[in-house]
Amino acid sequence: MKTTVFLLEDDLDITRLIVRTLSQQGIDTRSFRRISEFEREIKRQLPDLCLIDLSLPDGDGLSLVNGGGLPCSVPRIIVTGRGGLTDKVVGLEIGADDYIVKPFEPRELVARVRAVLRRSAKSATPAAAAKNELITFGDWSADFDGCTLTHRDGEVINLSSSEAALLGALVNSAGRVLSRSQLLDITSGRTGEPFDRSMDARISRLRRKLRDDPKAPSIIRTVYGAGYVFSIPVDTKAG
Repeated sequence: MKTTVFLLEDDLDITRLIVRTLSQQGIDTRSFRRISEFEREIKRQLPDLCLIDLSLPDGDGLSLVNGGGLPCSVPRIIVTGRGGLTDKVVGLEIGADDYIVKPFEPRELVARVRAVLRRSAKSATPAAAAKNELITFGDWSADFDGCTLTHRDGEVINLSSSEAALLGALVNSAGRVLSRSQLLDITSGRTGEPFDRSMDARISRLRRKLRDDPKAPSIIRTVYGAGYVFSIPVDTKAG
């Protein structure tokens, strides 16, 4: 089946470049200039991946990255001219699977799109979370098929596809230290760049969802100079 990408971009030149580049790779790309058009089509058909600009005529694309009717199973990549570190960290913190700054090389776009698609396919059902199984740890149970966390007190937390992939990687390696580069490779299909702190932002967001004290985390512990380790016992139960 052909891969379908939805592109939300109001710059016609950028739109033509992206559509042409992805079409040459056999990827069907549908473009939208407004959030309202994009949201209407999402209700009719789900793509395999979304490319989302931030500055749009009828709003900020961040609202889509952080939910906006997109199920957690649909990966999303921000493609924007906002190249500041703060913008990138915020974008990744709220659930983007990757962040591409304009102008970009077409080959880089293709590589990142394919990497996110590979990661999405791998994380659809993490190795330790087979069908009809729930992963439990501490006060939480994780449903990787549904991209949700459920606390013992009944609260249900939604996870983005990137958060589910990251938690799955940590859970599957519970008790073992994983470096930032290893986590980035597992969850995004690419290795870290110099001074790339995107994984720190993702870990921070996941800790908040797990109610893990950022000053003294007990679930996802930082091993300074080495990376992160999932520190509590994990149990797999049939759903």
